[in-house]
Amino acid sequence: MGEEALISLAAIVVLGIGAQWLAWRLQFPSILLLLLGGFIAGPVTGLVDPDHLLGETLFPIVSISVGIILFEGGLTLRIGELSDARRVVVRLISIGALVTWIVGTLGAYYIVGLDFELSLLIGAVFIVSGPTVVLPLLKHVRPKGQVGPILKWEGILIDPVGATVAVLVFEVILVGHANNGTVAAMVEGVIRTILVGSGFGLLAAFILIQLFKRYWVPEHLQNPFTIMLIVAAFAASNEIQSESGLLATTLMGIVLANQKSIRVKHISQFKEEIGVLLLSGLFVILAARLDLDSLSNLSVRALLFLALLLFVARPLSVWLSTAGSRLNWRERVFLAWLAPRGIVAVSVASLFALRLEQREHPHADMIVPLTFLIVVGTVVAYGLSASTIARRLGLTQPERTGILIVGAHDWAREIAAALRQAGRTVLLVDTNWKHVSQARLEGLEAVYASILSDQLVEEEADLSHIGRLLAMTRNDEVNAMATLRFAEFFGRANVFQLPMHPSNRGRKGINIEQHGRCLFDGEATHEYLTRRFESGAVIKSVKLTKEFDYAAFKERYNDTALPLFMVDAAGSLSILTTDNNITPRVGNTLISLVDSQDRTVATVADTQQARLAANGVSAR
Repeated sequence: MGEEALISLAAIVVLGIGAQWLAWRLQFPSILLLLLGGFIAGPVTGLVDPDHLLGETLFPIVSISVGIILFEGGLTLRIGELSDARRVVVRLISIGALVTWIVGTLGAYYIVGLDFELSLLIGAVFIVSGPTVVLPLLKHVRPKGQVGPILKWEGILIDPVGATVAVLVFEVILVGHANNGTVAAMVEGVIRTILVGSGFGLLAAFILIQLFKRYWVPEHLQNPFTIMLIVAAFAASNEIQSESGLLATTLMGIVLANQKSIRVKHISQFKEEIGVLLLSGLFVILAARLDLDSLSNLSVRALLFLALLLFVARPLSVWLSTAGSRLNWRERVFLAWLAPRGIVAVSVASLFALRLEQREHPHADMIVPLTFLIVVGTVVAYGLSASTIARRLGLTQPERTGILIVGAHDWAREIAAALRQAGRTVLLVDTNWKHVSQARLEGLEAVYASILSDQLVEEEADLSHIGRLLAMTRNDEVNAMATLRFAEFFGRANVFQLPMHPSNRGRKGINIEQHGRCLFDGEATHEYLTRRFESGAVIKSVKLTKEFDYAAFKERYNDTALPLFMVDAAGSLSILTTDNNITPRVGNTLISLVDSQDRTVATVADTQQARLAANGVSAR
C-alpha cells in the first residue's frame, strides 16, 4: 500500500514538472500537456488514483492549494497597471459574471436537460475562470496593452466570486425549493462572505506587515511564516463562511503587492515557485480523476453546451462589460476569446456532486463529467488558438530577441553596432551622459540611467522586446549585480557579464550564484578588450563556407581572433561564452574581434565611420 502511494505521488510530481519543462522546450501551452499526462496516468493506465491515494483529504488539499495559488496571483496585481481599465475589470466580475450565470443556467436547462435547480448550480460553477489556467496562457501568449492586466485581474478575482455564488446556490438546493427566505438568505450569504473573507485577508496582511516591519521574523522563516498565515487565514475564513477563504487569500496578496512598508519580492519569487509545483500537481490530479465511463454517457448536447459558453456567454459578457470603454475592437475580440475553466470549477463541482449523490438528487451524476468536459474543452480550445488569434489581431508582444548592453563606452558601441547589423535590437544603458549622447549620435538606442534603478524597468525603457543582457562595464561588482537583478526577468541562462579581473576572481565567496555567465573568453576582461581596441583591433563579420570553414578561420587569424557571436543560417544569434563550447559550422556567420592588419573583410567599424562621415559627425 505504501509503495503504491509513493509511486503515485512520484508520478504526479514527475508528470507535472516534466510537462512544464517539455512545454517550455516546445513553446507549447503547459496546461494541455499537464492534462494529457494526468489523463494517461489516471484513466488510461491506472497509475494514479487521486481518490484512493488521498481519500477524504483530496478536496481540502485542493482547496488549500488553490488558496495559495490565488495568494500568489494576488501578489502580481498592482493597481497602477490597470490605469483606465479598472472599470472593465469590475464590470467583468459583476455584470460579466451575471451574464455567464444566466446563459449557463439556460443552456444547462434547455440544452443539457437538467432540472432548474441543478442548472442554476452548473451556471454558477462556470462563472469561474481562474489563474490556474489564465496565468500560464498569458505567459505563453504575452499580449500587449491593457488586455493582459485585465485578464489577469479578472482571472484571479472571479474565482472567489464564482465559488461564492455556487456555494450559495448549493446551500439553497440543500434546504429545499425556493421559498420566501431564499433571496434574503442568498443576499445575507454574499454579505457574510465579503465581510468574513475581507476581514481575515486584511487581518493576515496587517499581521504580516507589522511583524516583518519590526524584524520580528528572521529572514529564513519569512517564507514559511507567510505560508502559515495564508493557510490559517484560509481555514479560519472557510470555517466561519464556506468558500470565503478564496477571497481572504486573494485580498491578502493584493494588499501586500500594493503596500510600501515591507519588501515582498522574495515572498513573490518563493510563492511563484510553490505555485508552479501546486498548479502542476493539481492539473495532473484533475485529469487523473476523469472517469471514461461517465464521459461516454455525455451526449452531443454537452458539446452544444460547451459551444454556448464559448461563442455566446463569453462574447456577450465581454461586450456588455466593455461598452463605453477605451478598448478597441481587437482587444475586445481577444477578451471575448479567453475564459478557460480550471481547478476551482472541478473541485467545487466534485464536492457538490458527492453531497448531492448522497441525497440521491436526480442528475447529480452528470455534474462531474459535464464539468470535466467544459474544463478540458475550454482549455484545449483557448490553449491551441489563443496565440494565433492574438498574433492575427496584432496584440502579441515582439519576440524577446533584443539585447540590453550595460555600458555605452567606445567599444561597447561598436559591439552594439555589430549586433544591430546582425538584425538584433540593441539598447544601451549608461550613467555617463557623454557615452549615451555619443551612442544616440551614432544611431543607437541608449538610455541615461543606472542599470540597478527601478525606474529603468518601470518607466525609462521598454524591455518587452529584450531577452538577454550583456554587462560590460569596468566595474565587476556592477556587472554582477546587473546580472543578478535581471536574472528574474530574462532567466539565468540569458544574463552575461565580462570575466572578472584576476584580482576579483581570487576573492573567497564569489561563486557561480553571484555572477552571470562569462562572455567570450576567460581572459576577455574589460581591460583586455580596451587594450585590444586601443591597439586598433576591429570587429569583423565572416560567413563560413566550405572553402573557408572554421578551421581555416582559426588558421588565418591564429590566436589573435576573439569570437564574440555567431549567427546561424536561420538567423538565430548565439552569444559565445566560456561554458557553451559552440563550434561554428559552414553557413554560420562569425562575429569576431580581430587585429586590424587584415582588411579583406569590411568591418562594422568601417561601415559606421563612413556613415558618420557622410553625416558630418566624428566617430570618436
